[in-house]
Amino acid sequence: MMNRRRFLQTVSASALAVPLAAEAQRMPRVGILWISTRSGLGERHGAFVQGLRDLGWVDGQNFVIEARFADGKADRLQGLAMDLAARQVDVIVAPSSQTVIVVRNVTSTIPIVMANVHDPVGLGFVKSLAHPGGNVTGLATLTVELGGKNLELLRGVLPRLSSLAVLVNPANPAARTFVSEIERIARPIGIRVMPFEAQSLKELENVFREMTRQKPDGLLVSTTEGFFFAHQRLIADLALRNRLPLIFAAPADYVEAGALLGYGSSSVAMFREAARYVDRILKGAKPADLPVERPTKVELVINLKTAKALGLTIPRSLLLRADHVIE
Repeated sequence: MMNRRRFLQTVSASALAVPLAAEAQRMPRVGILWISTRSGLGERHGAFVQGLRDLGWVDGQNFVIEARFADGKADRLQGLAMDLAARQVDVIVAPSSQTVIVVRNVTSTIPIVMANVHDPVGLGFVKSLAHPGGNVTGLATLTVELGGKNLELLRGVLPRLSSLAVLVNPANPAARTFVSEIERIARPIGIRVMPFEAQSLKELENVFREMTRQKPDGLLVSTTEGFFFAHQRLIADLALRNRLPLIFAAPADYVEAGALLGYGSSSVAMFREAARYVDRILKGAKPADLPVERPTKVELVINLKTAKALGLTIPRSLLLRADHVIE
C-alpha cells in the first residue's frame, strides 16, 4: 500500500502537471479591435482571417482570434482594449488611428499591428517607417497625400465646382492636416473649402443640416479613422438625400457604400497584409524591427448608380481610367 507521504507527493506532482500542460498547449491569441459593427465591415474582417489562413493559421485549430466590435461607439474602445489586454493576447490589430491610440494607452508591451493610419511618425506611433522602435508597426495610408487627386477627380465630374464641403472627425489626429492640404490645393484654382466636423451621430445629422443650408457643390469626406468608417453607409445616404456628390478620401472600396467616387488603396488588401505582420510576430519577430509599409497601388472606383441618381454624367475619359465601376 502506498504510504501517505508518497501519495501526497504523487497528487502534488499531478496537480502541478495540469497547469504546466495547459500552458504548453495554449494557442496564440490574436486580438483585433473594430470600431464598426461586424456587419458593417464588408469583406475586411474576412480578408484578415483569410490572410492568416493562407499563412497556415486556422482559427480554433492553431490560434484563436479575439475580435471585438465597438458598434460605432468610440467610447467603448477603451473597455474593449482593456479586455483584450487582460486576456493576454499575443498581438492586437488596430485598424485606425483612434484604435491605435486607445490600445497604446492600455499596453506598452503587447505588439500592435496598425492599419489604415495616416502619418504614424507624426502621430508618435513609431520613430520612423524603417525602424518603428517600439511595440507598434503595420500599414500606413496615403489619404492626405491623395487629397488633391480626389479633388481633381471630383472636378472631372463637376467642372463648375466652386465650393467644397470637407468633412472630418476632430478625434482623428490627422483631421487638421487633411483640411489644410485640401485648402492649399483648392485655393489657387478658385474653390472655396467649407470645413465641417462630426464625431457623433447627432453631430453628423447637424452637419448635413448645415450643408443643406450652405449648399456646397460637392462633399469630400476623410475616412482615415473609425467613426466615419463605421457609418460610411449613413454618410453616403445623407449625401445622396441632400443631392451632394460625395467622394471618399479613403480606401477605394468605401464607394460600395454609395459614394460617387473613391480614390485610394484597397482596405481589403490592407487587412490581408496586416495578417502577414501578425504571422511574423507570432513567429517571433519584434514590432520594432518590422518596417511600416505604405500602399504601392491605388484604385479609382466609380459608382454609376449614384451618378444616375444625382443626374450626373461621368466623362468617358474618367470611366476608362477606373479600376472598378459599380453599375
